[in-house]
Amino acid sequence: MTLDIIQFIVGLILVVKGADLLTDGGSSVAQRLRVPSLIIGLTIVAFGTSLPEFVVSTISATKGNSDMSLGNVVGSNIFNTLAVVGVTALFCPVVCRGALLRRDIPVNLVIAFLLPTLLFFVEPKTQLSRMEGIFLLVLFVSYLSFSIWQTLRKDRPEQGSTTSSKIMPVWKQILYIVLGLAMLIVGGDWFVDSASDIATRLGVSQSIIALTIVSIGTSLPELATSVIAARKGDTDMAMGNVVGSNIFNILLIVGTSAAITPICPEGISHIDLATMALSITLLAVLLLLSRRHIINRRKGCVLVVVAIAYYTCLVVMQ
Repeated sequence: MTLDIIQFIVGLILVVKGADLLTDGGSSVAQRLRVPSLIIGLTIVAFGTSLPEFVVSTISATKGNSDMSLGNVVGSNIFNTLAVVGVTALFCPVVCRGALLRRDIPVNLVIAFLLPTLLFFVEPKTQLSRMEGIFLLVLFVSYLSFSIWQTLRKDRPEQGSTTSSKIMPVWKQILYIVLGLAMLIVGGDWFVDSASDIATRLGVSQSIIALTIVSIGTSLPELATSVIAARKGDTDMAMGNVVGSNIFNILLIVGTSAAITPICPEGISHIDLATMALSITLLAVLLLLSRRHIINRRKGCVLVVVAIAYYTCLVVMQ
């Protein structure tokens, strides 16, 4: 058990740090190629903070652990929406505006309800088939393409430069990308294996481990990014990071996992999926209650309390 716990922690550190290195290296390459900063945010940064979930879920799918794969995404989206936004709002009120409010929040709402619909109401029921996984991937490509096109069309005048940060030397870019990928692959493999072993030894289902420890662990980049962004006054990035990651998680990660191995959510209940859908609904309602579409400290407390209630019920009902 001790070795499993050590491997679990080391694997998590490798995944999170690997995602950080790969994101920095990729972002620097984009700067060198003079890619607009908003496009970097929509692609490299958004995907970078979702890389831990992507690696863990994909490796779980290749090993046949569909509960771990789906539970990681569902748990991450719940944690992102309730805990990350809630905790971030405790540091600084979080604002949602522009395309994020008009486009991304509605998209997040639709796909949050689409996932349980595909799982339980579309044949084959209680299974996400490879074709349904491919369908989610097509939606992901369509969403990303439309977002980039809309950003370029509307915001081109504001993008005179990519960023003010210093561009890395080419050798350092390559080192960061290669080292980041290696750490993600090795760390993800260790993380999944140790989490499965710990669940087996404790007699806890892999779905519970995925919904709690694994999902919270792989959501640390989103939490860190959002809190740091809020403390620097960039609340748009804080909210965009969460919503973007949620969309990436369902469309890209679940889609890829299902395309590899059909997902049978044996340990993921209707309650878990409903909590994921209702959490983004709650976030949207709280945003609409204010004309300025702000999540203040009081609303942040509401989100955090709901998150605590959910995780408490999850442990008690186990």
